[in-house]
Amino acid sequence: MTRRAPHVVVVGDVVLDRDVDGRVERLSPDAPVPVVDVSGVRESPGGAGLAALLCAAGGARVTLVAPVADDAPGERLAAHLRRAVTLVPLPHEGGTRTKTRVRSGGQSLVRVDDGGPGTPGEPSSAVGEVLADADVVLVSDYGAGVTRDPALREVLSAAARSRRLVWDPHPRGGPSVPGAALVTPNLAEARSAASGDGRTSSASAGEPVSPDAPADVVAAHLADRWSASAVCVTAGAAGAYLARAGTEAVFFPATAVEGDPCGAGDQFAASCAVALARGALVPEAVEGAVADASAWVAAGGAEGFRARESAPSGEGRAAGAATRTGRPDVGEYRPWSEDPASLDRLAARLRADGTVVATGGCFDIVHAGHVATLQAARRLGDRLVVVMNSDASVTRLKGPGRPVVPAPDRARVLAALDCVDAVVVFDEDDPRAVLGRLRPDVWAKGGDYGGTPLPEAEVVRRHGGRVVLLPYLGGRSTTSIIQRSGLARASSTRSSA
Repeated sequence: MTRRAPHVVVVGDVVLDRDVDGRVERLSPDAPVPVVDVSGVRESPGGAGLAALLCAAGGARVTLVAPVADDAPGERLAAHLRRAVTLVPLPHEGGTRTKTRVRSGGQSLVRVDDGGPGTPGEPSSAVGEVLADADVVLVSDYGAGVTRDPALREVLSAAARSRRLVWDPHPRGGPSVPGAALVTPNLAEARSAASGDGRTSSASAGEPVSPDAPADVVAAHLADRWSASAVCVTAGAAGAYLARAGTEAVFFPATAVEGDPCGAGDQFAASCAVALARGALVPEAVEGAVADASAWVAAGGAEGFRARESAPSGEGRAAGAATRTGRPDVGEYRPWSEDPASLDRLAARLRADGTVVATGGCFDIVHAGHVATLQAARRLGDRLVVVMNSDASVTRLKGPGRPVVPAPDRARVLAALDCVDAVVVFDEDDPRAVLGRLRPDVWAKGGDYGGTPLPEAEVVRRHGGRVVLLPYLGGRSTTSIIQRSGLARASSTRSSA
């Protein structure tokens, strides 16, 4: 049975981003400035609009609550958004905020900002209804007034008491409402708030800290000051510091990458929101979001995302929302059948890197035999994807009390191995369906299957792949480990209790 996609409600300020590209071959006779011969104009949602698109790209069902002006740019912005998300517009007295970048040869020449702050109208009953249906609420503040509106803050405060709320602050915005599950300032924003400088510092009383205090100290201070369950201070290429009130901060290092960091904060907050909506713990969500933000930078940042979104074939879309830089694409360990399009995108990315090898199994209590097989399989090609039985599939195959280790933990262990490039969970009894979508060049299985018909072999060969049986490290099996340790009896006792 397929579960519904998690529902993320994004609340915040939206912007219409305009990129004007052209050639520069001469200077103006009126002033020593370049003349740009325009070759193309591209428009896309920015601000909370970008955050909403990133949540949708991550597999969530998204509703965006945002002020939308009644003007031509506002109409175009709304049309762009409605292609991917449900829009619940708030009345807006000002004009649509527009950021126009004029570029030539990949270099920005000037940015022109138009429109201005306006007063959001009273939230309608529809806003309360969508918030009540949310798995997670993401506040994406761009300093244009939404988070300073008293009526909307009251609605968000109520939501924080019954829903997990992620707050991505802005120096010109209001402070997080009390009870947020996670607040995600960058280091500059966090230091400003913690030192008593800026609007976001006024959430509650408390002694300010030094403006140059270390990130871990700032994170712990703000968790207490903002009455938030957790605060994660993002420190750019270094990584992120996660703290809860009264605790030491935990550091999550980032992968060193080169690229465009524009929009990385939006990607980080969106990844956290989607992961929490799927039931992840806050540290798990932050760990994945750090990797997603690195992948976002390496993939070209906001500009790269806009290019992928506008690609006619749709190939390459959503890179960054569920991609790990240099690490497996484990997503949130849901069965692939819940999001076949993501599996197709993964397959395309893997094939672009060369020969794709696939192997599979339950991997309940990973042991030396598993590792030897995975390492041998990886040597057969350029990329190794592991297809792994879901918990329900393992139970049907192995019986009550199995698996001992749940699917998210099994996938995380596999993902930590350097030889593994991707992990895919399947809910069926055998991997034929998932292999039919992946179409690997090589299907590798451990030698303990020798002489046993493999039902998936026909599927692999039908798509031009080959089947390879690998030497197996004898004397190791999960079943024997469980029997020797007594885990099976303990698990059965727990199941019947």
